Amino acid sequence: MSSNFSIYLERVLEGLPFTLWAAVGGIALTVVLSFAAGIAMLSRSLPVRFVTRVYVEGFRGSSEVVQLFFFAVAIPIFFGVSLGATAKGLLVIGIVVLGLNHGAYGAEIVRGAIRSVPKAQIEAAVALNLSPAQRMWRVVLPQAVVEMLPSFNNLFIQLVKATALLSFIAVPEVFKKADELRAVPAFSRELGLIYAIQLVVYLLIAVAVTLIMRVLERLAARRLGRRPKRSSIRLSAQVGV
Repeated sequence: MSSNFSIYLERVLEGLPFTLWAAVGGIALTVVLSFAAGIAMLSRSLPVRFVTRVYVEGFRGSSEVVQLFFFAVAIPIFFGVSLGATAKGLLVIGIVVLGLNHGAYGAEIVRGAIRSVPKAQIEAAVALNLSPAQRMWRVVLPQAVVEMLPSFNNLFIQLVKATALLSFIAVPEVFKKADELRAVPAFSRELGLIYAIQLVVYLLIAVAVTLIMRVLERLAARRLGRRPKRSSIRLSAQVGV
């Protein structure tokens, strides 16, 4: 083990709070935008569907790195405001971009899951004289959530890994703090160890996200009277056993 291991670990952990805040904030914003845009794409209003589709395709089809620079550099120049004067300000910009980008992907997950609910369920809700809002919140969404949780698990893990991109706009997160060690000649010879520490940190965060999502999958399935197998949460949630 390298004698500098403790130095590398300490430097990586210095950026951990920013990485965690970016991940948690990005996930929270992703959930809100995913449901808002996913449901909006099923609206009967053509203007609503059009605006939502522009948002989804715009953020899915453009580079996340370019989006970061657009919000951190271009917008302040256009409007004469300073959004990234501090590390916290840059972090907020990063969270917004992560949420907007992954929310666009999440919108398609929500839309597809809602569409997968059997029409018979909706027809039964109509027969019970439920309003469109009541049908959505009491009948459709509870069933759709079970289907969308495994996909959201993958999306959230992708978001966690994307927090490393915030280093491009100087957010002092895990990757940025560790990458600063390359400037020290003595440390640059052990970049393999430095990057290995980062890999483990991101892996642990991803495992934590997966565990939380699996708990949510179980709770959502049980609410519908389903009993997912411990060995394959994802499969059971999809087939409804």
